[in-house]
Amino acid sequence: MTKSQDTISKDTTRSSRGIGIVTAADSKERSHGQLHIYDGEGKGKSQAALGVVLRTIGLGICEQRRTRVLLLRFLKGPGRAYDEDAAIDALQQGFPHLIDQVRTGRADFFTAAEATTFDSQEANRGWDIAKGAIASALYSVVVLDELNPVLDLGLLDINDVVNTLTNRPPGMEIIVTGRAAPIDLIKVADLHSEMRAHRRPSLEEDASLRSSVGGIEIYTGEGKGKSTSALGKALQAIGRGISQDKSHRVLILQWLKGGSGYTEDAAIAALQKSYPHLVDHLRSGRDAIVWRGQQQQIDYLEAERAWEIARAAISSGLYKTVILDELNPSVDLELLPVEPIVQTLLRKPAETEVIITGRCKNQPTYFDLASVHSEMVCHRHYAEQGVDLKRGVDY
Repeated sequence: MTKSQDTISKDTTRSSRGIGIVTAADSKERSHGQLHIYDGEGKGKSQAALGVVLRTIGLGICEQRRTRVLLLRFLKGPGRAYDEDAAIDALQQGFPHLIDQVRTGRADFFTAAEATTFDSQEANRGWDIAKGAIASALYSVVVLDELNPVLDLGLLDINDVVNTLTNRPPGMEIIVTGRAAPIDLIKVADLHSEMRAHRRPSLEEDASLRSSVGGIEIYTGEGKGKSTSALGKALQAIGRGISQDKSHRVLILQWLKGGSGYTEDAAIAALQKSYPHLVDHLRSGRDAIVWRGQQQQIDYLEAERAWEIARAAISSGLYKTVILDELNPSVDLELLPVEPIVQTLLRKPAETEVIITGRCKNQPTYFDLASVHSEMVCHRHYAEQGVDLKRGVDY
């Protein structure tokens, strides 16, 4: 979103005015690091981690801060290629002082009963690297992608993990992702956002509708991770274009986020500079809160301007991935009508993937078209304790 990428302030949450989005320009910034956990059955966990990586790199690029991110990916060994690999490699090559990446384990799915000595060794190798990185205080952000399932498989000592993460350097942010986060880890987390999967009966029952409308993903809910997951999805799509298909062009369109101050902009701009044929990015809206009942004419004009670009982009088939960030609250605030969006999605080219994000009080009818609907459920958030948000992590 804005002040945080994904969270509305406490005053907003309790306000009878409904959805209001706080801008990056309004933000204060904390100095103390937090422990974030993304788990659940829904899609978006690893994508959220990638979104934080994109923001952290962007912060280092645009403000030349002493910021560095370690992306440590468990259960994602070198035997398998992932869409985001090429984009991460490109950022590493351009900004080697800002990001390190380590992959451990095998790429195959396996149960606890199928775990081998190799799996245990690889998990411990990754964890030894993580412990060294945390103790060194070299990194401002450490992402432990898929650590939760490693713990659930019993490949690491949970007490060692909890103690290490609890005693991290005070300024370090740690992001932990994956299904089935253990309760002992959840207890010490400052943020716990569950990605909850929703399955639409209309698509389950109607095979013709499912085949014609596939490729629509919606990320919504009160929890953190919606726009962050969309940014991670964009990074994956850009990587796909770099490594696999030069025609895989990506459009990132953001509503209610006018102005500047968003750290991911610099990283996206760096990728645009290296690969101008692969990614386009546009923000729309005022650099101010938009409250229900207090909309201004410029809010409608800006929302419509962005939608006309989105509609044309989707219909053209030029873009293989279109990110519509904060479209949901724009509809909920009645800045845009629902029916043109439904009709555009129904008629989109089959090969075009559309990602829609944002919370909303009333679900628009286009939710029924989603092939993926992941709801971010907030179980705990440091903002609720009065902790400020942080550039390069939250926005």
